[in-house]
Amino acid sequence: MARFEALGELFDDALELPIQGKTYRIPSPPAEDGLKVQQITTLASRLVAGGEAVDTTLLDDEEEVDLLRLCLGPVYDELCAAGVSWSWVRHAGLTAMFWIVSDIDTAQRYWETAGDPSRAAPNREARRAAAKSGSAAASTTPRRGSTSGTKGRKATGSSRKAAQT
Repeated sequence: MARFEALGELFDDALELPIQGKTYRIPSPPAEDGLKVQQITTLASRLVAGGEAVDTTLLDDEEEVDLLRLCLGPVYDELCAAGVSWSWVRHAGLTAMFWIVSDIDTAQRYWETAGDPSRAAPNREARRAAAKSGSAAASTTPRRGSTSGTKGRKATGSSRKAAQT
């Protein structure tokens, strides 16, 4: 039977966000709160993962504050006491939400795009499509010529007959 070692320092269950010159450490919520966040946000996280913006109008103001309190834990009150603007509190809360329901990479993408999926760096498929449409810079390396044709070669007996007919 496999033995699992204690995770200790390897498993850091907190999210650190730099907000207006200070780094706030958002702890992972208790299990019950995490499950509530998961239930509330399953649809929203699927939309963002698919490249769509979050429609927070699905929640009324009180429900949105409750969600942000669940996601930010004690940091919600810290941010409010520090006079941090609502837009920053909301962005931090939604970033924490993506961390809770998905993973650190999804949260980081949300944070770095300021919640606007169109600001994300294009994926490989989009870059290739742009290159094919000519919007990307032209390559300075000439393409290799085809070696499959007969140009420059003398026709052999069977190919001479086919060319004459």
